[in-house]
Amino acid sequence: MAVDVELTRRRFTLDEYHRMTQVGILNRGDRVELIRGEIVQMTAIGPDHASCVARLNHLLMGRLHGRALLWPQNPLVILPDSEPEPDIILLGWRDDFYRHALPGAEDVALLIEVANTSLRYDRHVKGPLYAEAGVRDYWIVDLEGDAVEIYREPQAGRFHHTDRVTRGGTPLPLAFPDTPLAVADVLG
Repeated sequence: MAVDVELTRRRFTLDEYHRMTQVGILNRGDRVELIRGEIVQMTAIGPDHASCVARLNHLLMGRLHGRALLWPQNPLVILPDSEPEPDIILLGWRDDFYRHALPGAEDVALLIEVANTSLRYDRHVKGPLYAEAGVRDYWIVDLEGDAVEIYREPQAGRFHHTDRVTRGGTPLPLAFPDTPLAVADVLG
């Protein structure tokens, strides 16, 4: 017989989350992120995922050097209780490289998650989080589906424009319309 039990969850603030890192409760190698006040363990990175992130780093660095700051697998402060670590973020250029404060959603030119086993999570948990925060251009590289999903026009916690581009397609980042990224190049 199943018993319905309501659990009380302890949610954390960004300050508490950062303090846990400072005092050694959490370490950078723990592969966790703060999502809506909960500390969430990120999925393991396999070779396909790692290769795609490296490929995106290479493509974007070559094409946008000096125009944007590439922020791979680094924290992004969005909403008062969330600090995800997306696979790729293109940030607005700043000479100080965001030394004095982590970037926020307003600094994001393009945010990319690479999904192998995390596709549902990236769509249904992170997508609404990024939309609520106002990220204007969110892409998911779907390694299993051999495509790039594009989410734009954030409003009321969801994206109102979505597109799925397969091999042969060449989407354009909103902030850099002169910099096409062929899906075949992204997927390898």
